[in-house]
Amino acid sequence: MSFVAEVDIREVGPRDGLQIEEPIGTDAKLEFIDALVATGVRRIEVTSFVSPRAIPSLADAEAVAAQLKRWPDVEFSALVAGMGGVRRALAAGVTRLEYVVSASDGHSRANVGRSSEESIALIAPIAELVHEAGGHLEVIVAIAFDCPFDGPTPPQRVAEIARRAVEDGADALAVADTIGTATPIRVTDVLGRVLAAAPGVDVGLHLHNTRGQGLANAWAAYTLGIRQFDSSVGGLGGCPFAPGASGNIATEELVYMFEDGGIPTGVDIDRALDAARLISGHLGKKLPSGMLAAGGPPVPSPRPA
Repeated sequence: MSFVAEVDIREVGPRDGLQIEEPIGTDAKLEFIDALVATGVRRIEVTSFVSPRAIPSLADAEAVAAQLKRWPDVEFSALVAGMGGVRRALAAGVTRLEYVVSASDGHSRANVGRSSEESIALIAPIAELVHEAGGHLEVIVAIAFDCPFDGPTPPQRVAEIARRAVEDGADALAVADTIGTATPIRVTDVLGRVLAAAPGVDVGLHLHNTRGQGLANAWAAYTLGIRQFDSSVGGLGGCPFAPGASGNIATEELVYMFEDGGIPTGVDIDRALDAARLISGHLGKKLPSGMLAAGGPPVPSPRPA
């Protein structure tokens, strides 16, 4: 089997990566974003327009958004959890939005204070508001494999949410392994159902590496035809409302896996490592990326003459 199709990586470090951390200054975030742009990544999830009380580390969403014109060639997006966040984002000039819907009631109530069905019911009015502003709406199905409160998520539930999201106006979809419990077989099952339920719609994958399955899951998804992946430099990240969730798959490790197999990503590994070291310094903590700890990709020894 030949694998050559390019993948499209969305860097989520400024949002998912920082949401569980102690707040850092806006200038430090902008320095981080600048380092991420230097990697060559084309898409960055830059913040979240949610309650500053719930996520104090992202309380400066408007201040960050006001500076995004510095990087006109990058597609910036933001996560929202309800109509209030949508209005804030659009007023701040961010029109590419991701609306998260939990597949389970337990996580939905912990995350946004309403049931899964109540969150689904908001897709249509949110899509209308975003489209009126000339924007783009992606619906992310969170807890697509397991919920820390309700247990395993039925795969058909994820497919059903995907179908309804597209019917209600979603322009794209993403499937999220929020607590990092998925395995390649389960990823193939769930994504196969989602692709069948929403034919012709762009589908991405958001992975956490809690149990060390992240890269294997990404590869399984690639072989199924998925080409859009979320990742965070250094493996930074986690969900504050999902007990046990740890960091995202590391951007540099995802890029290494694909590039070593001849699959282009457009992302410079060394620059990604630089960005990881930068944010590690701002946070004052080591990040979980194995490649970061190793100092980068291996350098082959010269072959004997």
